[in-house]
Amino acid sequence: MSKKKALTVRVLLSEQEIANRVAKLGQEITEKYADLGEPLILIGILKGSVIFLSDLCRAISLPVELEFMGVSSYGDETESSGVVQITQDLTRPIKGRHIILVEDIVDTGLTAKYLLKHFRSSEPASVAMCALLEKPGKSQGHILIDFLGFSIPDDFVVGYGLDFAGLYRNLPHVGIVETAD
Repeated sequence: MSKKKALTVRVLLSEQEIANRVAKLGQEITEKYADLGEPLILIGILKGSVIFLSDLCRAISLPVELEFMGVSSYGDETESSGVVQITQDLTRPIKGRHIILVEDIVDTGLTAKYLLKHFRSSEPASVAMCALLEKPGKSQGHILIDFLGFSIPDDFVVGYGLDFAGLYRNLPHVGIVETAD
């Protein structure tokens, strides 16, 4: 798909549907970690998770710390290359801490598998995964998503942090990219 083709975006998940689900995810996380006794670390995967992470952390009624990690497996394409490249690593150690990896979307699951293995090697007290979206039809092996927003069909989606070649992240909804012929 080229940037030069005219694109239309059909709404898949409305702003209100997303807001309702993020609020419920925040409640689920709050309940699971209510007795933690220390701040929970949310690790947002840049850049796609930023909007989701912002809303999610405000929906959690516990002390939280935010960390970010940059990874890339798409570039400007609509299909994952399968090769994960770390573009920005964590700034603080996570050993002995409870962490939640926050992803915008689990597509093939290759990036999620890589990140979970990477984080576990740092010996955190616990590792959980939270994803706004998953595409079960594209999965290349089972990934346990502890806190999941929505399962969606195998379409290329944008909005609410998800992009196409850097664009469309600012849409308040999640939509399916359609090309105009």
